[in-house]
Amino acid sequence: MGNFVDRVVITARAGNGGNGSASFHREKYVINGGPDGGDGGHGGDVLFFADVNMHTLLDFRFRSKYSAENGGDGSGNRRSGKKGEDLIIKVPVGTVVREKESGRILADMDQPGETRRILKGGRGGWGNTHFATAVRQAPNFAKPGVKTEIYTLVLELKTIADVGLIGYPNVGKSSILAAVTSARPRIGNYHFTTLTPNLGIVRRYGEDIVLADIPGLIEGAADGAGLGHDFLRHVERTRLLLHVLDLSGSEGRDPLEDFERINQELSRYGSLGELPQIIVCNKMDLPVPENNITRIRELGEKEGIPVFFVSAATREGFDALLDETAARLKELPPIVHFAEEEPEEIHHSLDEFAISRDGEIFVVEGPGIEMILDSVNFDDLDSLNWFHRTLKRIGVIDALREAGAGEGSTVRIDDMEFDFVD
Repeated sequence: MGNFVDRVVITARAGNGGNGSASFHREKYVINGGPDGGDGGHGGDVLFFADVNMHTLLDFRFRSKYSAENGGDGSGNRRSGKKGEDLIIKVPVGTVVREKESGRILADMDQPGETRRILKGGRGGWGNTHFATAVRQAPNFAKPGVKTEIYTLVLELKTIADVGLIGYPNVGKSSILAAVTSARPRIGNYHFTTLTPNLGIVRRYGEDIVLADIPGLIEGAADGAGLGHDFLRHVERTRLLLHVLDLSGSEGRDPLEDFERINQELSRYGSLGELPQIIVCNKMDLPVPENNITRIRELGEKEGIPVFFVSAATREGFDALLDETAARLKELPPIVHFAEEEPEEIHHSLDEFAISRDGEIFVVEGPGIEMILDSVNFDDLDSLNWFHRTLKRIGVIDALREAGAGEGSTVRIDDMEFDFVD
Protein backbone atom coordinates (compact mmCIF):
# COMPACT_ATOMS: atom_id res chain seq x y z
CA MET A 1 0.00 0.00 0.00
CA GLY A 2 2.95 2.28 0.69
CA ASN A 3 3.85 2.34 -3.03
CA PHE A 4 0.36 3.29 -4.19
CA VAL A 5 -0.72 6.86 -3.57
CA ASP A 6 -3.91 8.15 -5.18
CA ARG A 7 -4.35 11.55 -3.53
CA VAL A 8 -1.78 14.28 -2.90
CA VAL A 9 -1.68 18.04 -2.30
CA ILE A 10 0.93 20.14 -4.09
CA THR A 11 1.63 23.81 -4.70
CA ALA A 12 2.32 25.16 -8.17
CA ARG A 13 3.26 28.53 -9.53
CA ALA A 14 3.68 29.77 -13.09
CA GLY A 15 6.74 31.89 -13.87
CA ASN A 16 6.77 35.62 -13.18
CA GLY A 17 7.00 37.95 -16.14
CA GLY A 18 10.38 39.58 -16.66
CA ASN A 19 10.81 43.32 -16.03
CA GLY A 20 10.99 45.82 -18.85
CA SER A 21 14.24 47.74 -19.29
CA ALA A 22 14.74 51.50 -18.87
CA SER A 23 17.64 51.90 -21.24
CA PHE A 24 18.85 54.55 -23.70
CA HIS A 25 20.70 54.19 -26.95
CA ARG A 26 24.43 54.64 -26.46
CA GLU A 27 26.65 54.92 -29.50
CA LYS A 28 29.79 56.80 -30.40
CA TYR A 29 29.08 60.22 -31.95
CA VAL A 30 25.35 59.84 -31.09
CA ILE A 31 24.31 62.39 -28.50
CA ASN A 32 21.20 61.93 -26.41
CA GLY A 33 20.16 58.61 -27.93
CA GLY A 34 16.49 57.75 -27.46
CA PRO A 35 14.96 55.08 -25.23
CA ASP A 36 15.70 51.51 -26.35
CA GLY A 37 14.71 49.39 -23.38
CA GLY A 38 13.40 45.97 -24.35
CA ASP A 39 10.37 44.19 -22.91
CA GLY A 40 10.55 41.47 -20.28
CA GLY A 41 9.92 37.88 -21.30
CA HIS A 42 6.71 36.06 -20.37
CA GLY A 43 6.90 33.60 -17.50
CA GLY A 44 6.70 29.87 -18.15
CA ASP A 45 3.38 28.03 -17.98
CA VAL A 46 2.58 25.03 -15.76
CA LEU A 47 1.43 22.07 -17.86
CA PHE A 48 0.18 18.62 -16.90
CA PHE A 49 0.89 15.53 -19.00
CA ALA A 50 -1.04 12.23 -18.77
CA ASP A 51 1.72 9.60 -18.72
CA VAL A 52 0.66 6.00 -19.46
CA ASN A 53 3.79 4.76 -17.70
CA MET A 54 2.73 6.20 -14.33
CA HIS A 55 0.30 4.34 -12.11
CA THR A 56 0.58 6.14 -8.79
CA LEU A 57 1.07 9.62 -7.36
CA LEU A 58 3.84 8.38 -5.07
CA ASP A 59 6.49 10.69 -6.58
CA PHE A 60 4.56 13.72 -5.32
CA ARG A 61 5.10 12.58 -1.73
CA PHE A 62 8.79 13.40 -2.15
CA ARG A 63 8.32 16.67 -4.01
CA SER A 64 5.31 18.89 -3.47
CA LYS A 65 6.40 22.36 -4.66
CA TYR A 66 6.56 23.19 -8.36
CA SER A 67 7.47 26.43 -10.13
CA ALA A 68 7.90 27.30 -13.79
CA GLU A 69 10.83 29.47 -14.85
CA ASN A 70 10.51 33.25 -14.62
CA GLY A 71 10.76 35.35 -17.76
CA GLY A 72 14.04 37.15 -18.36
CA ASP A 73 14.36 40.92 -17.95
CA GLY A 74 14.54 43.14 -21.01
CA SER A 75 17.77 44.93 -21.86
CA GLY A 76 19.11 47.71 -24.04
CA ASN A 77 19.03 47.89 -27.81
CA ARG A 78 15.37 46.79 -27.66
CA ARG A 79 16.34 43.25 -26.65
CA SER A 80 13.43 41.40 -25.07
CA GLY A 81 13.97 39.05 -22.18
CA LYS A 82 13.86 35.30 -22.68
CA LYS A 83 10.55 33.54 -22.16
CA GLY A 84 10.61 31.32 -19.08
CA GLU A 85 10.68 27.56 -19.65
CA ASP A 86 7.34 25.83 -19.23
CA LEU A 87 7.09 23.28 -16.43
CA ILE A 88 5.60 19.92 -17.42
CA ILE A 89 4.26 17.83 -14.54
CA LYS A 90 3.66 14.17 -15.39
CA VAL A 91 0.68 12.42 -13.78
CA PRO A 92 -0.99 9.02 -14.29
CA VAL A 93 -3.87 8.78 -16.75
CA GLY A 94 -7.09 9.35 -14.82
CA THR A 95 -5.72 12.07 -12.54
CA VAL A 96 -8.13 14.87 -11.68
CA VAL A 97 -6.52 18.24 -10.89
CA ARG A 98 -8.54 20.34 -8.48
CA GLU A 99 -7.93 23.77 -6.92
CA LYS A 100 -7.99 23.14 -3.18
CA GLU A 101 -9.43 26.45 -1.99
CA SER A 102 -12.40 26.64 -4.38
CA GLY A 103 -12.80 22.93 -5.14
CA ARG A 104 -12.92 23.70 -8.88
CA ILE A 105 -11.77 20.96 -11.25
CA LEU A 106 -9.08 22.44 -13.49
CA ALA A 107 -8.33 19.33 -15.56
CA ASP A 108 -9.41 15.72 -15.92
CA MET A 109 -6.38 13.95 -17.39
CA ASP A 110 -8.33 10.98 -18.72
CA GLN A 111 -6.77 10.79 -22.21
CA PRO A 112 -3.36 9.06 -22.51
CA GLY A 113 -0.66 11.42 -23.77
CA GLU A 114 -2.71 14.62 -23.47
CA THR A 115 -1.10 17.85 -22.28
CA ARG A 116 -3.10 20.55 -20.52
CA ARG A 117 -2.09 24.06 -19.45
CA ILE A 118 -3.17 24.60 -15.85
CA LEU A 119 -1.44 27.88 -14.95
CA LYS A 120 -0.38 30.66 -17.31
CA GLY A 121 2.89 32.51 -16.87
CA GLY A 122 2.95 36.22 -16.06
CA ARG A 123 3.23 38.75 -18.88
CA GLY A 124 6.53 40.49 -19.38
CA GLY A 125 6.74 44.19 -18.53
CA TRP A 126 7.17 46.90 -21.13
CA GLY A 127 10.48 48.59 -21.72
CA ASN A 128 10.74 52.38 -21.64
CA THR A 129 10.30 52.60 -25.41
CA HIS A 130 6.55 52.15 -24.83
CA PHE A 131 6.39 55.24 -22.61
CA ALA A 132 8.01 57.69 -24.99
CA THR A 133 5.74 60.49 -26.22
CA ALA A 134 6.23 63.77 -28.04
CA VAL A 135 6.33 65.50 -24.65
CA ARG A 136 8.14 62.79 -22.67
CA GLN A 137 10.95 61.83 -25.02
CA ALA A 138 13.28 60.26 -22.46
CA PRO A 139 11.21 58.13 -20.02
CA ASN A 140 13.56 56.79 -17.39
CA PHE A 141 11.22 54.13 -16.13
CA ALA A 142 9.75 50.82 -17.35
CA LYS A 143 6.98 48.44 -16.40
CA PRO A 144 7.65 45.41 -14.18
CA GLY A 145 6.56 41.93 -15.19
CA VAL A 146 3.35 40.47 -13.81
CA LYS A 147 3.89 38.44 -10.64
CA THR A 148 2.05 35.13 -10.46
CA GLU A 149 0.21 33.54 -7.56
CA ILE A 150 0.88 30.26 -5.78
CA TYR A 151 -1.95 27.74 -6.20
CA THR A 152 -2.59 24.79 -3.92
CA LEU A 153 -3.75 21.85 -6.02
CA VAL A 154 -5.25 18.51 -5.08
CA LEU A 155 -4.38 15.61 -7.38
CA GLU A 156 -6.72 12.61 -7.24
CA LEU A 157 -6.18 9.44 -9.23
CA LYS A 158 -9.53 7.97 -10.26
CA THR A 159 -9.26 4.59 -11.97
CA ILE A 160 -10.35 4.51 -15.61
CA ALA A 161 -12.27 1.31 -16.25
CA ASP A 162 -15.51 0.27 -17.94
CA VAL A 163 -16.38 -2.23 -15.23
CA GLY A 164 -15.68 -2.17 -11.51
CA LEU A 165 -15.58 -5.33 -9.39
CA ILE A 166 -17.01 -4.44 -5.99
CA GLY A 167 -17.76 -6.44 -2.89
CA TYR A 168 -16.67 -7.13 0.64
CA PRO A 169 -13.07 -8.18 1.27
CA ASN A 170 -12.20 -11.77 0.40
CA VAL A 171 -15.22 -12.51 -1.81
CA GLY A 172 -12.92 -13.32 -4.73
CA LYS A 173 -12.75 -10.15 -6.83
CA SER A 174 -9.03 -10.53 -7.53
CA SER A 175 -9.50 -14.19 -8.41
CA ILE A 176 -12.24 -13.28 -10.89
CA LEU A 177 -10.02 -10.63 -12.50
CA ALA A 178 -7.23 -13.19 -12.86
CA ALA A 179 -9.67 -15.76 -14.29
CA VAL A 180 -11.02 -13.57 -17.11
CA THR A 181 -8.03 -11.34 -17.97
CA SER A 182 -4.26 -11.53 -18.15
CA ALA A 183 -3.94 -9.45 -14.98
CA ARG A 184 -2.06 -11.07 -12.14
CA PRO A 185 -3.25 -9.38 -8.95
CA ARG A 186 -1.95 -10.40 -5.56
CA ILE A 187 -4.33 -13.01 -4.13
CA GLY A 188 -4.49 -14.27 -0.53
CA ASN A 189 -7.01 -15.64 1.89
CA TYR A 190 -7.19 -12.64 4.19
CA HIS A 191 -8.94 -9.28 4.23
CA PHE A 192 -7.68 -6.34 2.24
CA THR A 193 -5.25 -8.36 0.15
CA THR A 194 -6.05 -5.85 -2.59
CA LEU A 195 -4.94 -2.46 -1.39
CA THR A 196 -4.66 -0.86 -4.81
CA PRO A 197 -6.92 -1.02 -7.89
CA ASN A 198 -5.84 -3.73 -10.33
CA LEU A 199 -6.77 -3.37 -14.00
CA GLY A 200 -7.28 -6.09 -16.57
CA ILE A 201 -8.57 -6.22 -20.15
CA VAL A 202 -10.86 -8.86 -21.60
CA ARG A 203 -11.74 -8.94 -25.32
CA ARG A 204 -15.32 -9.87 -26.16
CA TYR A 205 -16.62 -9.91 -29.74
CA GLY A 206 -13.87 -7.62 -30.94
CA GLU A 207 -14.29 -5.06 -28.15
CA ASP A 208 -11.89 -4.49 -25.25
CA ILE A 209 -13.47 -4.25 -21.81
CA VAL A 210 -11.36 -2.74 -19.02
CA LEU A 211 -12.11 -4.25 -15.61
CA ALA A 212 -10.92 -2.86 -12.28
CA ASP A 213 -10.62 -4.91 -9.11
CA ILE A 214 -11.41 -2.21 -6.56
CA PRO A 215 -10.08 -2.39 -2.96
CA GLY A 216 -12.56 -4.01 -0.58
CA LEU A 217 -15.34 -1.93 0.89
CA ILE A 218 -16.60 -2.13 4.46
CA GLU A 219 -19.54 -0.56 6.21
CA GLY A 220 -18.87 3.10 6.92
CA ALA A 221 -16.69 3.65 3.84
CA ALA A 222 -18.62 6.79 2.88
CA ASP A 223 -17.49 8.24 6.20
CA GLY A 224 -13.90 7.23 5.53
CA ALA A 225 -13.88 4.00 7.55
CA GLY A 226 -11.51 1.23 6.49
CA LEU A 227 -10.25 1.90 2.96
CA GLY A 228 -13.32 4.14 2.66
CA HIS A 229 -12.84 6.94 0.18
CA ASP A 230 -9.80 5.16 -1.24
CA PHE A 231 -12.28 2.57 -2.49
CA LEU A 232 -15.06 4.88 -3.57
CA ARG A 233 -12.77 7.24 -5.49
CA HIS A 234 -11.99 4.46 -7.97
CA VAL A 235 -15.63 3.54 -8.61
CA GLU A 236 -16.66 6.99 -9.83
CA ARG A 237 -15.62 6.53 -13.46
CA THR A 238 -16.95 3.02 -14.02
CA ARG A 239 -19.98 2.47 -16.25
CA LEU A 240 -21.06 -0.88 -14.81
CA LEU A 241 -20.50 -2.63 -11.49
CA LEU A 242 -20.05 -6.35 -11.03
CA HIS A 243 -21.21 -6.88 -7.46
CA VAL A 244 -19.37 -9.97 -6.22
CA LEU A 245 -20.91 -12.02 -3.42
CA ASP A 246 -19.62 -15.09 -1.58
CA LEU A 247 -22.75 -17.23 -1.75
CA SER A 248 -21.09 -19.98 0.29
CA GLY A 249 -20.87 -17.69 3.33
CA SER A 250 -17.31 -18.88 3.94
CA GLU A 251 -16.53 -15.70 5.89
CA GLY A 252 -19.49 -16.20 8.22
CA ARG A 253 -21.49 -13.32 6.70
CA ASP A 254 -24.86 -13.28 5.00
CA PRO A 255 -24.30 -12.48 1.29
CA LEU A 256 -27.62 -10.64 0.97
CA GLU A 257 -26.77 -8.42 3.91
CA ASP A 258 -23.41 -7.73 2.27
CA PHE A 259 -25.24 -6.66 -0.89
CA GLU A 260 -27.50 -4.25 0.97
CA ARG A 261 -24.71 -2.70 3.06
CA ILE A 262 -22.43 -2.03 0.12
CA ASN A 263 -25.24 -0.44 -1.87
CA GLN A 264 -26.05 1.75 1.11
CA GLU A 265 -22.44 2.96 1.15
CA LEU A 266 -22.50 3.62 -2.61
CA SER A 267 -25.71 5.65 -2.34
CA ARG A 268 -24.10 7.87 0.32
CA TYR A 269 -21.20 8.78 -1.96
CA GLY A 270 -22.60 10.95 -4.76
CA SER A 271 -24.49 9.12 -7.49
CA LEU A 272 -22.61 5.83 -7.27
CA GLY A 273 -25.73 4.07 -6.04
CA GLU A 274 -27.34 4.78 -9.42
CA LEU A 275 -24.74 2.84 -11.43
CA PRO A 276 -26.12 -0.31 -13.09
CA GLN A 277 -25.05 -3.60 -11.54
CA ILE A 278 -24.74 -7.29 -12.27
CA ILE A 279 -24.70 -9.68 -9.31
CA VAL A 280 -21.86 -12.22 -9.50
CA CYS A 281 -22.14 -15.12 -7.06
CA ASN A 282 -18.63 -16.52 -6.62
CA LYS A 283 -17.20 -19.62 -4.91
CA MET A 284 -19.84 -21.92 -6.35
CA ASP A 285 -17.27 -24.71 -6.15
CA LEU A 286 -17.80 -24.66 -2.37
CA PRO A 287 -20.89 -26.01 -0.60
CA VAL A 288 -23.58 -23.36 -1.00
CA PRO A 289 -26.80 -23.34 1.04
CA GLU A 290 -29.75 -23.83 -1.29
CA ASN A 291 -31.57 -21.11 0.61
CA ASN A 292 -28.93 -18.58 -0.44
CA ILE A 293 -29.41 -19.45 -4.11
CA THR A 294 -33.19 -19.06 -3.82
CA ARG A 295 -32.91 -15.76 -1.96
CA ILE A 296 -30.41 -14.24 -4.38
CA ARG A 297 -32.56 -15.21 -7.39
CA GLU A 298 -35.56 -13.55 -5.76
CA LEU A 299 -33.50 -10.43 -5.02
CA GLY A 300 -32.34 -10.22 -8.63
CA GLU A 301 -35.90 -10.52 -9.94
CA LYS A 302 -37.17 -7.94 -7.46
CA GLU A 303 -34.44 -5.37 -8.25
CA GLY A 304 -34.24 -6.16 -11.97
CA ILE A 305 -30.56 -7.12 -11.67
CA PRO A 306 -29.11 -10.08 -13.63
CA VAL A 307 -27.59 -12.82 -11.43
CA PHE A 308 -24.73 -15.11 -12.51
CA PHE A 309 -23.15 -18.04 -10.69
CA VAL A 310 -19.41 -18.53 -11.20
CA SER A 311 -16.34 -20.12 -9.71
CA ALA A 312 -13.04 -18.30 -10.05
CA ALA A 313 -11.26 -21.39 -8.71
CA THR A 314 -12.53 -23.65 -11.52
CA ARG A 315 -13.04 -20.80 -14.05
CA GLU A 316 -16.61 -21.83 -14.74
CA GLY A 317 -19.64 -19.69 -15.56
CA PHE A 318 -17.82 -16.69 -17.04
CA ASP A 319 -18.86 -16.91 -20.70
CA ALA A 320 -22.47 -15.97 -19.97
CA LEU A 321 -21.38 -13.26 -17.52
CA LEU A 322 -19.01 -11.64 -20.02
CA ASP A 323 -21.63 -11.80 -22.79
CA GLU A 324 -24.09 -9.93 -20.58
CA THR A 325 -21.40 -7.44 -19.55
CA ALA A 326 -20.49 -6.67 -23.18
CA ALA A 327 -24.14 -6.27 -24.14
CA ARG A 328 -24.85 -3.87 -21.27
CA LEU A 329 -21.79 -1.72 -22.02
CA LYS A 330 -22.97 -1.14 -25.59
CA GLU A 331 -26.09 0.52 -24.19
CA LEU A 332 -24.39 2.62 -21.52
CA PRO A 333 -22.85 6.12 -21.81
CA PRO A 334 -19.05 6.47 -22.12
CA ILE A 335 -16.70 6.71 -19.14
CA VAL A 336 -17.33 9.76 -16.96
CA HIS A 337 -15.31 12.87 -17.76
CA PHE A 338 -15.39 15.34 -14.89
CA ALA A 339 -16.55 18.84 -15.83
CA GLU A 340 -13.72 21.36 -15.79
CA GLU A 341 -13.42 25.06 -15.14
CA GLU A 342 -10.71 27.32 -16.43
CA PRO A 343 -8.46 28.62 -13.64
CA GLU A 344 -9.14 32.27 -13.00
CA GLU A 345 -6.32 34.52 -14.07
CA ILE A 346 -5.69 37.00 -11.31
CA HIS A 347 -5.49 40.52 -12.72
CA HIS A 348 -4.75 43.20 -10.17
CA SER A 349 -6.32 46.51 -11.10
CA LEU A 350 -4.37 49.66 -10.39
CA ASP A 351 -7.24 50.98 -8.30
CA GLU A 352 -7.04 48.04 -5.88
CA PHE A 353 -5.82 49.81 -2.77
CA ALA A 354 -6.74 50.47 0.84
CA ILE A 355 -5.88 53.33 3.21
CA SER A 356 -5.15 52.66 6.89
CA ARG A 357 -3.43 54.42 9.78
CA ASP A 358 -0.33 53.43 11.70
CA GLY A 359 -0.26 56.11 14.35
CA GLU A 360 0.30 59.38 12.50
CA ILE A 361 1.35 57.59 9.30
CA PHE A 362 -1.08 56.97 6.46
CA VAL A 363 -0.50 53.52 4.92
CA VAL A 364 -1.46 52.77 1.31
CA GLU A 365 -1.63 49.05 0.47
CA GLY A 366 -2.75 46.92 -2.44
CA PRO A 367 -1.32 44.80 -5.28
CA GLY A 368 -2.11 47.51 -7.84
CA ILE A 369 -0.12 50.07 -5.84
CA GLU A 370 2.82 47.69 -5.60
CA MET A 371 2.82 47.33 -9.40
CA ILE A 372 2.97 51.11 -9.79
CA LEU A 373 5.74 51.41 -7.22
CA ASP A 374 7.83 48.81 -9.07
CA SER A 375 7.62 50.97 -12.20
CA VAL A 376 9.09 54.11 -10.62
CA ASN A 377 12.67 55.30 -10.88
CA PHE A 378 12.97 57.47 -7.78
CA ASP A 379 16.17 59.07 -9.05
CA ASP A 380 14.35 60.55 -12.02
CA LEU A 381 12.15 63.64 -11.69
CA ASP A 382 10.04 62.73 -14.74
CA SER A 383 9.37 59.27 -13.28
CA LEU A 384 8.39 60.80 -9.93
CA ASN A 385 5.99 63.18 -11.63
CA TRP A 386 4.45 60.22 -13.50
CA PHE A 387 4.11 58.39 -10.15
CA HIS A 388 2.27 61.33 -8.55
CA ARG A 389 -0.02 61.78 -11.57
CA THR A 390 -0.85 58.09 -11.56
CA LEU A 391 -1.72 58.12 -7.84
CA LYS A 392 -3.97 61.09 -8.45
CA ARG A 393 -5.59 59.51 -11.50
CA ILE A 394 -6.56 56.26 -9.73
CA GLY A 395 -7.91 58.07 -6.66
CA VAL A 396 -5.18 57.55 -4.07
CA ILE A 397 -4.65 61.27 -3.46
CA ASP A 398 -8.39 61.87 -2.95
CA ALA A 399 -8.65 58.84 -0.67
CA LEU A 400 -5.74 60.08 1.47
CA ARG A 401 -7.33 63.52 1.72
CA GLU A 402 -10.65 61.94 2.81
CA ALA A 403 -8.76 59.88 5.41
CA GLY A 404 -7.40 63.10 6.96
CA ALA A 405 -4.03 63.50 5.27
CA GLY A 406 -2.84 67.05 4.77
CA GLU A 407 0.13 68.86 3.32
CA GLY A 408 3.29 67.34 4.81
CA SER A 409 1.60 64.24 6.29
CA THR A 410 3.69 61.06 6.11
CA VAL A 411 2.48 58.42 3.68
CA ARG A 412 3.92 54.89 3.59
CA ILE A 413 3.75 52.65 0.54
CA ASP A 414 5.41 49.27 0.96
CA ASP A 415 8.68 50.09 2.79
CA MET A 416 8.98 53.66 1.47
CA GLU A 417 7.71 56.83 3.13
CA PHE A 418 6.75 60.09 1.40
CA ASP A 419 5.48 63.53 2.35
CA PHE A 420 1.93 64.08 1.21
CA VAL A 421 1.72 66.77 -1.48
CA ASP A 422 -1.79 67.97 -2.30
